[in-house]
Parts: sequence; structure tokens; C-alpha cells
Amino acid sequence: MEYLELINLTFGYEKDKPVLNNFSLSVSKGDFFSILGPSGCGKTTIIRTIAGFLELRAGKIKLKGRDYTYMPPHKRNFGLVYQSYALFPHFTVFQNLAFGLKIRKLSEKEIHQKIISALILVNLKGLEKRYPGQLSGGQKQRVALARALVVEPDLLLLDEPLSNLDAKLRDTMRSELRRLQKEVGITTIYVTHDLVEALALSDKIVIINQGKPEQIGTPEVLFYNPKSLFVANFMGFQELARGRVIKMNERMVEMQVEDEVLKARRGAGVNVGSIAILVNRVGSFEYSGKQENKLKGRIISKIFQGDTALYFVSMGESLFRVEMPLGSALWKEEDTIVLGTDPNLCIAFPAEE
Repeated sequence: MEYLELINLTFGYEKDKPVLNNFSLSVSKGDFFSILGPSGCGKTTIIRTIAGFLELRAGKIKLKGRDYTYMPPHKRNFGLVYQSYALFPHFTVFQNLAFGLKIRKLSEKEIHQKIISALILVNLKGLEKRYPGQLSGGQKQRVALARALVVEPDLLLLDEPLSNLDAKLRDTMRSELRRLQKEVGITTIYVTHDLVEALALSDKIVIINQGKPEQIGTPEVLFYNPKSLFVANFMGFQELARGRVIKMNERMVEMQVEDEVLKARRGAGVNVGSIAILVNRVGSFEYSGKQENKLKGRIISKIFQGDTALYFVSMGESLFRVEMPLGSALWKEEDTIVLGTDPNLCIAFPAEE
């Protein structure tokens, strides 16, 4: 039995337009489980149904084997952190953390002990008397996390909690959040549209497509072995070229692209004679052209990125990106180049009809 089970969840704001349609998911105890997908795919709806804020049309929510489907939100012992933090501005840090504990009718001594322990956990000891307006963005985020953890919840729900932070602070908080989750050992559901966040934090990830799970797996499995074009695009692959499949075996395919024959790993649904889309990563090219897959293209434009340069390359009707370490390739616009890419780093998927 899994720790958290979402069984055939169906929900919609409009009667004939379900946001979730028979959505199912299982989460093991202690896992950091990320829900990843584009805007509007149903990520936040999932977390709000788990919290009990939305009434399902159908389906069940179970935790530790117990049915939570119709349990009121205030009776679910869940911690919840939003991207807006939702701290009480007129309460001190101590009072914000004490709020949930007082509702649970703990003694003053227990409340004080739990709050101090939680503040030590998030490195905020000594800031008990400050108000939210006197805190930095990172400190507010830590207070929100401490408030969620201080009640010792059965489940921690995080809805894009780092999205309001600047890039450097977001990186710091990402490491801090992972440390906290592992130290406490709490089962965590994390909603994000940020691929880097999901890869860095998660034990498992589910990619959501129009309210349904497209693929579930570890970060490594999803990153290297996407099962569909949708997942590949979301995991950072780009469309390199389209062509007709002329040969294949159980693992690899050969495609006729312009005047070249390119090889790639075989994605599900690809057949000889069909048109396929070949995808790869922008950083998987070699300037030497020594790899088995060779591509001749023309530089359209270049973007300076610090340590790397991003080139936009035209090849027949295809336009793709190439990322190279700065200094390894000094191409100019309109230069004709020959690139190589490893067939094992390319995947072929069926082209949409």
C-alpha cells in the first residue's frame, strides 16, 4: 500500500470541461514528489484537491489507507505553503508559527518548544519577535515552511513556493528545502513549472498534460528517457529535424533528412515509412563533425550567455539551437558549419498528423 493514493480523480470548474479526468497517482512515504507541467495543465488543481479545498466530481484520495476524499480541510493534518507565503502581517514570526498549534490546543510550554525547534531547523532562531514586513523574501519563505512543519503534518504540500524569489536566492532555498525535507523525512508534494527545480529536488516527478499523467519516474529516467514528444520537449529536448523512417530495429531508427541519413533512439509509435521528429539537446553537438550523425547548416544568429554561446542554425526547412562553450566555436552569422551529434543522444518520435 502506498502512503498517498489519488484514485481516478475527476474535477472541473465547468461541467463539460474537466481539468482532471480520471487522474491517478501513488506516492511512497518520505518521497519528495514533484508535479511538473505547463501553465493550465492542472497542477495547482491537484494540490488543492488533496488539501480538500475543491470538491471532486469523482475519485478517491487516500492517505495511509484512510479515505480523505470528503474530509474537511481543517481536519486533514497537512502543511501547505503557497508562493505568496500567506503570513499574517500583524503577527510576529512566533505568533505566525503558534497559530496552528493553538488551534490544536497545545500547552504554552509545548508551543514554545516546538516553535524554537522549528526556527532552529530553518535557521531563523532569534527572529521570533520580527514581523513579516521586517523580513527578507528568503526569511519569509523560511517562516512559511517552519509554520507548515511545526504542526508535524502527515503531508507537506508546496505550491510553487520559490517562484517569487530572485534567481540566486531561489538556488539557495532549493538546497535548503531539500535538506529540510530529508532531515524531517516528511512526504512532500511539490508543484512547479520549473524543470531545474523539479530535477534538483525530487525523488520522483510526474509530468502533467491536460490533466493527465504523461509520464512518472525518477528525474534521471525522465531526463534521459522521455516516453513522448510532449515529455521530451518539457525535459529540454528540441526538435532537430523531421524525416521519413527508412530503417529500424528494436532500439534504433534511421531517418532520411534532406540529403542525410540520421540515426536516433526509437521512440514509441515510430514505424518504417512514417514521418518522425528527431529531437536532441542544444548542448549535445560537436564542432568537429566526427559523430555518426552529421548536419550541415548555416548560422542565423548568436546569443552570448556568459560561459556559452547559443547559435540558431538553419538546415533546409529546420531551425535548431546549438550551445557551445565560449571560445570553442567562433562562428559568425551566415557561416556554413558541419556539426556532429551522437545518435544515442537523439530520439525519434512520431510526427503529429
